[in-house]
Amino acid sequence: MRAASISALAALAIAVEGSSNAHHDRHCGSLLRVFPPGGPVQVHTARSVSAGGLSLSSEDSTEPIQNEFAICHVQGTIKYADGPSGHVQPDPSGSATLTWEVFLPEHAEYNGRYLGVGEHSSPIDRQSTDQTGNGGYAGVIDNYTMLTYLNSGYAVGGCDSGHHVRENGNEDGYAPFMDDVAKVKAWIHDSIALTTRVARDAVTTAYYSHPPAYSYYYGCSTGGGQGYSLAEFYPDLFDGIYASGPGNYYSHLILSFLWNTQKTNTTGFMTQDLLTFITEAALDNCDALDGVKDRVIENPFNCLFDVQELECTPESDHNATLCLTTPQVAAARQIYSGAFDARNGFQVYPGFEFGSEVGWLEQQGTLFNTYGAPILRQLAFDDPSYDAVRNFHWRDDLHAVDALASPLIDGISTNLTEFHGRGGKFITAQGWADPINAAKWPVNHLQDIQAVMGEGVVNEFMRLFMVPGGGHCGTNPAYPQVPATYHILDALVEWVENETVPDDGVLSSEPPDGSGTTRRLCPWPKQAVLVGDDQNDWGSYECAEVS
Repeated sequence: MRAASISALAALAIAVEGSSNAHHDRHCGSLLRVFPPGGPVQVHTARSVSAGGLSLSSEDSTEPIQNEFAICHVQGTIKYADGPSGHVQPDPSGSATLTWEVFLPEHAEYNGRYLGVGEHSSPIDRQSTDQTGNGGYAGVIDNYTMLTYLNSGYAVGGCDSGHHVRENGNEDGYAPFMDDVAKVKAWIHDSIALTTRVARDAVTTAYYSHPPAYSYYYGCSTGGGQGYSLAEFYPDLFDGIYASGPGNYYSHLILSFLWNTQKTNTTGFMTQDLLTFITEAALDNCDALDGVKDRVIENPFNCLFDVQELECTPESDHNATLCLTTPQVAAARQIYSGAFDARNGFQVYPGFEFGSEVGWLEQQGTLFNTYGAPILRQLAFDDPSYDAVRNFHWRDDLHAVDALASPLIDGISTNLTEFHGRGGKFITAQGWADPINAAKWPVNHLQDIQAVMGEGVVNEFMRLFMVPGGGHCGTNPAYPQVPATYHILDALVEWVENETVPDDGVLSSEPPDGSGTTRRLCPWPKQAVLVGDDQNDWGSYECAEVS
């Protein structure tokens, strides 16, 4: 599966340059001429940047990051259109445009690997035009994550997923880019493939005079969904895929937002104080089940907490004591249970786990209004005034979502035989305390893949790491003591290149509280068991199945 071939488009471009000029391709400025004028792919910028010349900040980090060595920074665009295969393709007359970037380390620092970076968004689309607030719709390039891995020696490519952030939706329930089917298909299914064939197969190959030895992909949230789409639709592109907090069942993820909004939009609404109160009660009941008191639930599936314990009684002094009304208890139970199909009782999308409640405030309207309403209005029902909170029927309306929206935005195939056959390795990470994507979804999906392909076969190429106290695409702010850097890409590289299977777990480090705590993340269904003396040292744990 090594990235040894160059796309026909890139090959033509290099041929036009001529072999006599090949040595110039090692210099950054010459990359401006990799693609011929007038074609669908254009390079707009190719500039050398000295060490420290780029400095980027992230909303999740107080410290800016800089490039530690000189790089070649290349930026360009691809015009594209819907194609006969059902996927988008480069087209000079296409009305849609994807913007891409590549960071190329100086030759002495290059590790011979290419990393495609998908979306790593925060959960709420803040309508920012910077590099951090693009939310689940993408629309900007994640330069911060790109720069992080550049400093490890990767040639790194990223894109805006095929549309600009100005075309994203907001809480008015309309997303302009969804009016163009090509942009919808590019968003999750095709944009990374378009980018890779340019950024890796042409630009990176031209700069170093040979293709990367290995290629990897890393994305979270919608970027995790992009990872599953790559394994399904483009199984030959990457040697290893790391998909975190995956929104690969996006059409049903937004239905879970709808379900939770419907259950809480009147008397069931819970304030932030109440949500924090529920989480603290769940931790009081279940923190120590793993033998480690750290205000984290290791495996919420083992927690038997009943939220009804927090229900107000006739004796409760509501002015002095936090408690839940009967409608609030019922609403919380519905969020735990997840959405169900009224036709057959099947689960539409899982519910949320104990310990995630502190982040449910946006489940009570904001997430659905921002993401769910546009998808239902523009992709499923073609009705700009459709009010799903009032009118969506869990018996009659699921078919439209599955028939019209799902084929455009989901990556849920349970048969990844081609990816496996080419030697690809796939790792998913999922936070147990994720308040956006239900933690049980990746567990369920892995089981579905195992049912189709066989557990033994799936075990040859897939692993799922569940993160106790982990949030959505990193830390949950309510758990600052939980290590927030997961060294999973390092484990994926070892698995791909050295056949070192990560069954003994991987390191997680750098908790936001600065304590220096490290932990061992274990492949599901194993969990970390304390066997040493220091509960704050990952070396004191081993991975074991716990009944």
